[in-house]
Amino acid sequence: MTESRTSWHRVTGDDVPDEGRVRSTVVDGRPVALTRCDGLIGALENRCPVGPSGLGWLEPDLAVQTVSLLGLAMLLFLAGLEVDARALRGALLPLAAAGYALSLLVGWGIGAALEGLGWLDDALLVGVALSATSLGLVVAVLKDARLLETPVARTVVASASFADFAAVLLLSVLFSTDGGSGGARVGLFLLFGLAVAAVAMLVAASGRRMRVADVVVRLQDSTAEIRVRAAVLLMVALAVFAEHLGLESILGAFLAGAAVGAIDRDQSTHPQFRVKLDAVGYGFLIPVFFVASGLRLDVSGLVDDPAQLLRLPVYVVALLLARGVPALLFLRTFGRRETVAAALLQATSLPFLVAATQIGVITGRIPGTTATALVCAGLVSVLVFPAVAVANLGGSRPPGVPEEVPQRA
Repeated sequence: MTESRTSWHRVTGDDVPDEGRVRSTVVDGRPVALTRCDGLIGALENRCPVGPSGLGWLEPDLAVQTVSLLGLAMLLFLAGLEVDARALRGALLPLAAAGYALSLLVGWGIGAALEGLGWLDDALLVGVALSATSLGLVVAVLKDARLLETPVARTVVASASFADFAAVLLLSVLFSTDGGSGGARVGLFLLFGLAVAAVAMLVAASGRRMRVADVVVRLQDSTAEIRVRAAVLLMVALAVFAEHLGLESILGAFLAGAAVGAIDRDQSTHPQFRVKLDAVGYGFLIPVFFVASGLRLDVSGLVDDPAQLLRLPVYVVALLLARGVPALLFLRTFGRRETVAAALLQATSLPFLVAATQIGVITGRIPGTTATALVCAGLVSVLVFPAVAVANLGGSRPPGVPEEVPQRA
C-alpha cells in the first residue's frame, strides 16, 4: 500500500477574483445566475482523484507549477482590475470598512472556536481566509443578470472591493512565508505602495504624450499586442518585486491590476483590451492554477477521515457567517430580501481560500485535510450562493431592464 503524498509548492497568494463567467436563465420569473465555472472549478474538482493524494497518476512538475503561479497572479491581477476606487466614495467607504472589520471579527471568533475544538492551529489565519469575497465572480454574476447598476449591487461591489484589498494585504503582511516581523513587513508594504504609485503615475504620464499614445494605438491590435504585453509585464514585475521585498507576490499582482484599472478609465480607443486580458487569463493561465490546485487537494485524506468530512458543512456555515453577518448593516437601507442576497454574494469565495489555505499548510498553521475542507466549502459557496442571491434580487433590477435575461452561447 503506497503512502499518499501531497506536494505543496511555494504559493504566494489569493482573490481574488474572478473564477469564471456566468450565464443566466429565468426560474419562476426571476433571473438566476448559473455559475459557469465549469472550466475552472470543474478542473479543481475533477483532477483530485488522479492527483498525488488520489490515484497518483498525475503530479504537477516544475513547468506546471510555474504556469500555475502565473495563473494565480493573473487571477489576482484581474481581481484588482475590477476594483473601482470611485465606487468607495462618500458613505460607501466607511460602510465597507465597518463591514470588513465586522467580518474579520466574526471570522476570527469562528477560528478561535474551531481552534478550541482542536480543528486547526491558527484562528487569525482562518479569520482572514474567511473574510474575502470573490469580487470578479460577483461582478460577473450581477453583470450577466443585468443587476450591476442596482443600489444593492453597487454596495456589494464596493464592500467586496474593500474586502479583497484588505484580505490580500493582511495575508501578505501577517502570514508571509518568508517570515520576519509584522512591523518590518508593514514598512516594506509602505515602500512597495509608494513604488506602485510611482509606477502608475509614470505610466499615466507616458500615456498622455501624443507620440507614445499614437504608437500604442497603432500596435495594440497588431501582433505586437502592446497593451496586453505591457499589462502582463507590469503584473509579473510587481509580483516579483513584492516577492523580493519579503511580501507575498499576490499583493504585487493585485495592486498591478488595481493600478491598470485606475489608469485605464477611458477605454474608447481600446475597447477589446480587457476582453483580451480575460482571454489570456481564463483561456490559459487561470485554469492551470485550478488544475494544479486540484491535483494537490488531499481528497483521499478527507474521505478517509469521516470526522473531517463531517466538518465540511460547518466550514460552509462559517464562510456564510463571516461575510454574511456584515450584510446586516444594509438591512435598514435595502430590506430583508436584498440583504439576504447581499450576504450570499459577499460570502462567495474560492481563490483566496485556495491561496490562504496553501500558505497555511506551507507554514504549518493549517492541516492538509482542513485546508481541503475549506476549499471544498469555497466550491459550495461559488456553486450555490450566487444563484440564490440573484433569484432574491430579481425584483431589484433597474427600470427598463427586461425580466428575461438571454442566455450566452
